[in-house]
Amino acid sequence: MPEALFRFYGELNDFLPPERRQAAFPHRFELSAPVKDMIEGLGVPHPEVDLLLANGQSVDFSYMVRDGDRISVYPVFESLDITPVLRVRPAPLRDPRFVLDTHLGKLAGYLRMLGFDALYRNDYGDHELAALSARERRILLTRDAGLLKHGVITHGYWVRETDARRQLSEVVRRFDLAGRIEPFSRCLRCNQRLVPAPQEALQEGVPPAARRRYGEFWRCLQCGRFYWQGSHYRRMKAWIAALGLGRQRSP
Repeated sequence: MPEALFRFYGELNDFLPPERRQAAFPHRFELSAPVKDMIEGLGVPHPEVDLLLANGQSVDFSYMVRDGDRISVYPVFESLDITPVLRVRPAPLRDPRFVLDTHLGKLAGYLRMLGFDALYRNDYGDHELAALSARERRILLTRDAGLLKHGVITHGYWVRETDARRQLSEVVRRFDLAGRIEPFSRCLRCNQRLVPAPQEALQEGVPPAARRRYGEFWRCLQCGRFYWQGSHYRRMKAWIAALGLGRQRSP
């Protein structure tokens, strides 16, 4: 029976059984097939792969695996430009936007708190998530590795952590987002960018005590919610600092 030698690198080993991690292993097959199909058959979703080498040469997902091939599979390099080497997917999204599955509601809120465009609804279906990711060029964040195997998805990530705060740190580091953080620039409820609110607009949405105490206010034009730098803002700012996420743009 034909056989190819596979080796997965970095965090791609998270998808493999312990005996196949961090080592080359043989994979037998009856018929030659695209390397993408074999990789996913071994448990690794294709959006997590950025570089494929067959016998030391860069190939794409359509490469037909042959008997005796040595296949090396590398994870996504969002923070490293490997443009001179053929990619197996479109270029990294240098202005990252996200769509999150139904299990990641808290993470979506935290990403918005840091200023990132993060679409979320608790009733998104798998096909809707895949279509949104492809159509709007959004990185799909999910706790369901199988969801990333939808053929239309080009940018996606299986979130390893289960605690929402650790998930936030994981995603920020994974996609090299520290320098893009703009705390409190986006509505936590509906994901829209906040705009400065003129004084005449404050009468209905801001308590008189807050209007007297604070000089600057922001508003979401979609839901009408107002924001200002009160005690809740200061608590969230201290929480962000405690996460140790690195550089931040000034709010």
